[in-house]
Amino acid sequence: MKIKSVIFLVLLVIIANQSVNGQDTGNAVTDLLLSAWSPRKFTTEPVTEQQVDLILKCGIKAPSGRNNQPWKFTVVKDETTMKDVIDNMVAGNVLIIVSGKLSESGQTPDFDCALATENMFIAATSLGLGGRIYGGPVNNANLKREALQIPEGYRIVMILRVGNIDKSVDAVSGATQRKSQDEIVNYVK
Repeated sequence: MKIKSVIFLVLLVIIANQSVNGQDTGNAVTDLLLSAWSPRKFTTEPVTEQQVDLILKCGIKAPSGRNNQPWKFTVVKDETTMKDVIDNMVAGNVLIIVSGKLSESGQTPDFDCALATENMFIAATSLGLGGRIYGGPVNNANLKREALQIPEGYRIVMILRVGNIDKSVDAVSGATQRKSQDEIVNYVK
């Protein structure tokens, strides 16, 4: 896909999302963040190699403590393997498993891995795809490390599902209500 086509697609998604949510800051990045949602229904239309590649490049560019970049990304496209991790997967979707390097004490850089996952989620959304971040299936996936080809010395931290969104569900009806800013922001004066 040519860069002009990608830019055009991103702009269309932003414009469509603005009209759905009624939010428009005039800034493409903040408009995208304010309109992003985490869909639950996906189609079988395949995510392209170019889309996966761009999403992974965005994950690689995430910030990390001391620029250690302590993550490994495992891309899973096989439907049977995906369903072993998340049971409602459909063909055409992709799982990106984010694993963190274990330290000598057995700790992983979970925060850095979460930043990389968020970057990839935002990239998927900007491409007009749906992204869903999973933490719950991580324990089950860690039991299947060998089958998922997780590198030695790494532990699965996050899982990102990427797919084409089922158009019968939209951001208004498909997204759960967010708490108000008053409920979650404290101002110290």
